[in-house]
Amino acid sequence: MPLSRNGLNIVDIDVQDVRFPTSLGGHGSDALHTDPNYSCAYVTTRTENGQQGYGLTFTCGRGTEIVVLTIRSMKKFILGRNAVDIFANFSEFWRTITNDSQMRWLGPEKGVVHFSSDLTPEELISTIDFRYITDVITKEEAIEILKSKQNGKNEREKILKEKGYPAYTTQVGWMGYSDEFVKEQCKKYLDMGFTHFKVKVGRDVKDDYKRCSLVRKYIGDDKFLMVDANQAWSVEEAIEWMKKLAPLKPMWIEEPTSPDDILGHAAISKALQPYNIGVATGEMCANRVIFKQLLQSNGMQYCQIDSARVGGINEILAIYLMAYKFNVKVCPHAGGVGLCEMVQHLQAWDFVSLSGSMEGRLIEYVDQQHEHFYDPCIVERARYIAPKQPGYSTQFLPETLKKFVYPHGSEWKRMINEGMFPEPDEAELVNG
Repeated sequence: MPLSRNGLNIVDIDVQDVRFPTSLGGHGSDALHTDPNYSCAYVTTRTENGQQGYGLTFTCGRGTEIVVLTIRSMKKFILGRNAVDIFANFSEFWRTITNDSQMRWLGPEKGVVHFSSDLTPEELISTIDFRYITDVITKEEAIEILKSKQNGKNEREKILKEKGYPAYTTQVGWMGYSDEFVKEQCKKYLDMGFTHFKVKVGRDVKDDYKRCSLVRKYIGDDKFLMVDANQAWSVEEAIEWMKKLAPLKPMWIEEPTSPDDILGHAAISKALQPYNIGVATGEMCANRVIFKQLLQSNGMQYCQIDSARVGGINEILAIYLMAYKFNVKVCPHAGGVGLCEMVQHLQAWDFVSLSGSMEGRLIEYVDQQHEHFYDPCIVERARYIAPKQPGYSTQFLPETLKKFVYPHGSEWKRMINEGMFPEPDEAELVNG
């Protein structure tokens, strides 16, 4: 029976700049992002019958104001539209937003513009725009892949609910942490059952070796170590740097160079293959076309989609399908505001409906900001417990918005008054 359109016209869209002072504890610090305040542009959509929807895109501090303004400029594409009509032809709706003749100039399909289930294979694939990727996968081929995976879905869903999905932690490896705190964190996450640990690298090779050696010492040789350079190196630097870290047996090097350098990633991947070090990337990749080329060139062995980076869930599904064709494991980037909450849904879909496997696949986990959500992710014994509530788990608690909307939330007022952060500039005041 078709859904009723009554009362589902979208009448209001509210966008808020929400920031958390993570820089105070060194959380999130890496070679290039030395003082990050994890943030998000938080969107609430309301229909005329009073229903509400929630979404967010992870950002970092001052950049949030630009994303918020961009989302506000996009309201005209959505206000007055009926939610049922949008979902009936979602790929066309998506293209309308991302290809407006004036807004497109800021992209196309990348940058700030791009920030902003149990369906049949045909219904699911209808949400995806296959333009620019049909040389790798077509709409018809994608439908057949999903149809071929229908058998066993119920059993895989049962496994997911009973066992959860494996996670790895980055919480031991931020650059701003002291050696003693790293030791404490390693013990904490070992006790929680974690077997995969990621460390930030890229500022000084001797210091990187020392810090990675400490983590390797604390976790033991039977656990897995990954390293993340956050785009710090040139291609040659990445290769030479990783050769020096190779004795510590890292499982992968994440974001070794510019996220746009397809051939550079391919060269790094080839050079590190004899050392059994994979290349992981994707959290900063702007769209499905860049992912397509990384996969075609063998520039990645681990595909790290980010739920807030490309143009929504439908484009993420296109990336999952391409990764499946190239037999590349998807290990989502998470840890920022709401990312853990969102990507657990994506990886659950991949296991149940597409790849059918958890082998070698992991979801990043950082134990921060989960207490601010109505439906926070739950990780027990190093496994994401399958969420039970409908939706994408992105709704903030009202108290969080009162405290952390920037710059007028009560916590930001307090910290600014106490001199912990500078006074907001004019642009931030307008945005707030």
